Amino acid sequence: MILTVIKRDGRKVGFHTDKIIGAIQKAMLATELGEDISLAQQIAQRIAFLGDEAMSVEAIQDLVENELMKSERKDVARKYIAYRDMRNVARKAKTRDIFLEIIEAKANDVTRENANMNADTPAGMMMKFASETTKPFVDDYLLSPEVKEAVKRGYIHIHDKDYYPTKSLTCVQHPLDKILNGGFFAGHGESRPAKRIETASILACISMETAQNEMHGGQAIPAFDFYLAPFVRKSYIEEVKVLEAYEGKDFSHLYNAEIQDYLTRPLNAFEGEAKIVQQAINRTVERVHQAMEAFVHNMNTIHSRGGNQVVFSSINYGTDTSAEGRCIIREILLTTDRGVGNGATAIFPIQIWKKKRGVSYLPTDRNYDLYTLACKVSSHRFFPNFVNLDATFNQHEKWRADDPQRFLYEVATMGCRTRVFENRFGEKTSVGRGNLSFTTVNLVRLALECREIANEGERITRFFEKLSSTLDVAAKQLHERFEFQKTALAKQFPLLMSSLWVGCNALKAGDTIEPVINQGTLGIGFIGLAECLVALTGKHHGEDPNAQELGLRIVTWMRDRVNGYSEFYKHNFSVLATPAEGLSGKFTRVDRKAFGSIPGVTDRDYYTNSNHIPVYYKCSATHKAKIEAPYHALTGGGHIFYVEIDGDATHNPEAVANVVDLMDKYNIGYASVNHSRNRCMDCGDENAEKHYNKCRVCGSTNIDRIQRITGYLVGTTSRWNSGKLAELHDRVTHD
Repeated sequence: MILTVIKRDGRKVGFHTDKIIGAIQKAMLATELGEDISLAQQIAQRIAFLGDEAMSVEAIQDLVENELMKSERKDVARKYIAYRDMRNVARKAKTRDIFLEIIEAKANDVTRENANMNADTPAGMMMKFASETTKPFVDDYLLSPEVKEAVKRGYIHIHDKDYYPTKSLTCVQHPLDKILNGGFFAGHGESRPAKRIETASILACISMETAQNEMHGGQAIPAFDFYLAPFVRKSYIEEVKVLEAYEGKDFSHLYNAEIQDYLTRPLNAFEGEAKIVQQAINRTVERVHQAMEAFVHNMNTIHSRGGNQVVFSSINYGTDTSAEGRCIIREILLTTDRGVGNGATAIFPIQIWKKKRGVSYLPTDRNYDLYTLACKVSSHRFFPNFVNLDATFNQHEKWRADDPQRFLYEVATMGCRTRVFENRFGEKTSVGRGNLSFTTVNLVRLALECREIANEGERITRFFEKLSSTLDVAAKQLHERFEFQKTALAKQFPLLMSSLWVGCNALKAGDTIEPVINQGTLGIGFIGLAECLVALTGKHHGEDPNAQELGLRIVTWMRDRVNGYSEFYKHNFSVLATPAEGLSGKFTRVDRKAFGSIPGVTDRDYYTNSNHIPVYYKCSATHKAKIEAPYHALTGGGHIFYVEIDGDATHNPEAVANVVDLMDKYNIGYASVNHSRNRCMDCGDENAEKHYNKCRVCGSTNIDRIQRITGYLVGTTSRWNSGKLAELHDRVTHD
């Protein structure tokens, strides 16, 4: 006897014969002979006793078909079958429409969900086909009913849901020294350890490209300068050996000669062995520069994930004060400033300068000259961004200036803003760790549902009640995804779980990743704090101190709840200031449909990213810093502060330095400077002139602007979705 029905979404409900009777009646009414309620009841009763204790909807419908075909009313059976087919087609209609838009290479929010992906190429189309068919599978079979309902109603958004069934993790900070010194095997051939700077550069690329195919997020190198520095000295020694062969003399005593800096100088100013050293230095610098050029070129041309997306890569550097480390820093900056190809701005890797007192903060610091170069390059090429190691929440008690391994105790960031540092289950470090997955809460939706409560105190109290229950669901969902991810086998991630992830050396190919996966983080993000505050109080935090006080209370509440989830579920939970891209307009469309167009809340095509002041609100950079800075200490999963500057920033590196000064003054963790650069899409020429409509080089009118979409650059805004394009249009500068 049938007792339970298993719905298509996995839910289990009680069995009732009236559902069968009703379906048969509908089919009968479509026939010439009409309704026979007695027959419908007989068939329903027979099926109830014939069936198993728990049956799926499809299996029960099959029984109905069989019973109708055995009866005298085969005309009803035909109508019932036709009705089933029609319902199946209706369920698939949305998928069909999406597929047709992908096939026709239409620019919409499905094909432009990720600006770093070209969804118009065959490989890109295949990725989108897979993505759009996988998401319903996740909804139907991998999400619990409570979570699915929260997603459906627009309370939460599960990021990278299409990758959910793969059990993949989001991102990782590569311990590149393991790759460079030990080589690696990634399932297809193997790589030997590096011996010179050129090989080290290539292996750095291969490491990130290979891992990108094993993960659904980005790849980062936490200490680019420290990792590559030893290969500068090795390359220098090679050059000395070349000169030994040429001169017919033994210069082995110069292999470890003290070198203050690797700077190219004219040889006619040197004599004797000093000339040999300088000649070797000159040739080494040239090789390092070429290696950095190759690295940047590869990061902008090597495709991954089926051949439709360049590696979402980041590199952190700036604190290696050795001559060799400084050489790496200088040449990667000079390469970035020069541009790629015919001078175009390199989109990847995202570069992050690690600012630290005693290293690059004052003119007397060893790396201050490189810091000023970094500001100059950032004013021209958008990168590097800047992470503040002196922020109270970015400091490590083990950091020592004389420790050659001090990079292990320096926070590193990646991508749009992802930060991994604190760790309940091992060493506090960024190296060899990353985010596992993250989910974003729609603060605006929660506020809108409380908007009709007249008393503001009661309205806010009700909001916090809703926020708490939504956070509970988000934490539950992330835990359930973790439980699914941990069942993956190490062999499913040939590079990640053999060389990169902390603790992976203890795993065998057939082991699950459960023993090491908890070293990563689970992020609960949020979007639309500004619009949420407008819905609750009438003003956002940038324009009203009381709204700011409430905003900090909301995010502090989130941080405290998330700390509680860490204890309850025994994971590294953290709060993330979500860098919404595809999500930016998605929540808005759903909420506008439900609540209408509300000024300051749903009247634009996007919600403001995380805790930012709205992009359209005119204010000074200092005011923006004062308002947004306190949220950085609360969002351990990642955050960013940015300033929009006007005019040609190329000749204004002081503007970048001023933003970095704000970081130190207001305890900001991570920051970038946004400005505009025009780019001719035909010849690649770039400049920063206003209203630039015709290329000064080739005369083309095919001009685009390079812009930062969230935390990374996009070479053409044609790949931006409608929400982000609307946000771009509204951006104002901060004086």
